[in-house]
Amino acid sequence: MFVKRLSDGRELNYHGERPWYLASTVKVPVAIIVMQKVEDGTLSLDEEITLKATDYVDGSGDTNWLEPGTKIKLSQLLEKMLTQSDSTATDLLIKRVGVAELNRRLRTLVPQGFQPISTILQVRYEAYSELHPRAKRLSNMDFFELKKLPDSEARLKYLIDKMGVQRKDLRARTIEEAFERYYKKRMNSSTLSAFADLLEKLARGKILSASSRDLVLSHMEKITTGEKRLKAGMPVGSRFAQKTGTQVRRICNMGIVRASEAASDDIIVAACLEKFSDPEKANETLKKVGETLSMKLVL
Repeated sequence: MFVKRLSDGRELNYHGERPWYLASTVKVPVAIIVMQKVEDGTLSLDEEITLKATDYVDGSGDTNWLEPGTKIKLSQLLEKMLTQSDSTATDLLIKRVGVAELNRRLRTLVPQGFQPISTILQVRYEAYSELHPRAKRLSNMDFFELKKLPDSEARLKYLIDKMGVQRKDLRARTIEEAFERYYKKRMNSSTLSAFADLLEKLARGKILSASSRDLVLSHMEKITTGEKRLKAGMPVGSRFAQKTGTQVRRICNMGIVRASEAASDDIIVAACLEKFSDPEKANETLKKVGETLSMKLVL
């Protein structure tokens, strides 16, 4: 956990300098860089992208219900990415910006602490390739079928069948072990202090204009996936511009507590949990963190 109160600069840092896999919280830097490119005129929020069958990424969000050939504006993709954690929208935006350009700009914003960000679909390929290299032959729609299965063992059997291999050929015994191997590569990771630095620069208006910043933060306040985590422990009505992330035995919750209309009163929070067996208990832990912060910071 890393917490910073901007009014006086006081910090709470608990393992905030070690790399953490960020899961869907990487969508915040993606949004910031999209808006930077809008501001410099190389992108327009009115630009339309045509959705292709190969663009779909398993997960939440409305974009997966659209038919191939549908045209969708960048403004809509941005909103869905932040409010619904829509991974199809995310990957469309990342591909429009370019992975190399995304990471170049991110290094400029926060020179230390962030590791390379990839598309969400690439995360799937890299993680499941820790089971067997043939995972990279899977289609994007195979991951949709995988997600429908009831448990890890059923998913492992599905992957073995789709890859055309035997269990003895696997590099990892379980999906959980495969993801742990992937996490050690530090892709799509950062220190919590680096993520907090990015959020502070966003809050203070150092990396986007006031209107662009307010658009990003307004979407982050309307998130539909964060009610059980940090915010659940905060007083009713608290303004929390946040983003959650969820992956195999990993969850994160990053955001800006907007204590008043002044950015100088904002409180930056970045928290992640790992290696838990019960996701609901992990959510409950973050709720308790939210409660403690609320009491200590007098929200």
